This record gives sequence, C-alpha cells and structure tokens, in this order.
Amino acid sequence: MTGQPDETTGGTRAARPPGRPRSQEADLAILSAALDLLIEQGAAQTSIEQVARRAGVTRATVYRRFADKTALLVRALEWANHDNDPAFTGWRDLEHMFADWAAYLAVPRHRRLLRRLYGSVDDYPELVAAYRVVNGGRRAAVVRELLCRTRDLGRLPGDVDVDAVQRMLTAAVLYEVGVQPDRDDEAAIAADFLAVMRLVGYDISDDQITFHRAK
Repeated sequence: MTGQPDETTGGTRAARPPGRPRSQEADLAILSAALDLLIEQGAAQTSIEQVARRAGVTRATVYRRFADKTALLVRALEWANHDNDPAFTGWRDLEHMFADWAAYLAVPRHRRLLRRLYGSVDDYPELVAAYRVVNGGRRAAVVRELLCRTRDLGRLPGDVDVDAVQRMLTAAVLYEVGVQPDRDDEAAIAADFLAVMRLVGYDISDDQITFHRAK
C-alpha cells in the first residue's frame, strides 16, 4: 500500500490501519520535545529516544512520523519558524522586513535556536544542509526579490550587487546572534540592519523610519 501525504510533517507517511486516528497531541509533543532538546543541548547530542521520552511517546510513534533524526529536527525548525505559513507572501519593503527580523531576534529562545542551528555546521552538518534545501532557498529568494524591487524603485544604486548585499545581511544576522549580547530592543536591532543598507547606498531619510512589529 502506498504512503499518503502527511500535512503535519510535510513528508510522506506509511498508510495506517483503520480505526486508529492520528494523534495531534502526539505530533505537537514530539515537535516541542525535539525543539527543546535542540535548543538545550544541540543537534548532535539529541536522539530520537530522548525526544520520545520527553514527549511521552514510544520511539515507534516518532518513527511513524519521521524517517530519522534529521527529518524530525528539520520539521521542528519549520514549525518553530512558521516556514510553511500560507499567509506569508513576503514583506512590503525593507523596513517591514527588518522590523520582522528584529521582532524575531528580540526573543532569547529564537536567538538560542539560531545559534544551535548554525553551530551544528561542524558537529551535525546534515541538519543545516537539509534545512537549507527545504526552506533556505525559499526565504532567500523572497529576500533577493525584495532587494531587486528596492533597486528598481531607485532606493538602491542601479549597479548594486544584490547578491553581495544579501550576504552582508546574512552576516549581520549572524553577528547579532553570535557576537552581540542578547537584547530585546527591536528598534536597535532593526537600526543595525538599516545601517548595513546605508553603507551600500540605501536611500531613506530618518523621518521615514518607523520600526514596529510586522503584522
């Protein structure tokens, strides 16, 4: 019998016998446990057995939903970051994007999660690689499209290297979570992203700037 699409995990699951409904509570418990363990101890030290124990389910229950630890952690990251939110279609402008980024980065748990994700490059590289394949490309494409639109509107120099600017913004995020002390000042975080853009000729006057949590 062929597998069926799994809307909760985003993957494919084996067909289940009739009369035993899927437990949404178990799904959420598993994802929550996986995310907590990833933040607490990192990807390499997290195991399916630990996730099952914390979620209060069996290992078989976890494996019915996820092929392996990498698939589980990627789905937990998607869940935490709302990567599959159908309501997200992009940002109105750079100020809107920076306000959204700043609101996310002002939450200590989110900063720890990003540090664990990027820190896994050495001790569990398959996590970053898999997450980039699943979601990194989509988000990066939205950022690039916005930068191109901003350039076409004349608010960036016509000859600006959009790819280089995008790398600079990525570096700014890494600096924020990896070097800056944790802070919850959304306006200050957003202002730092704006400072990067000003270095490449972003055209905006101070009285135009209003940073607020993206709706």
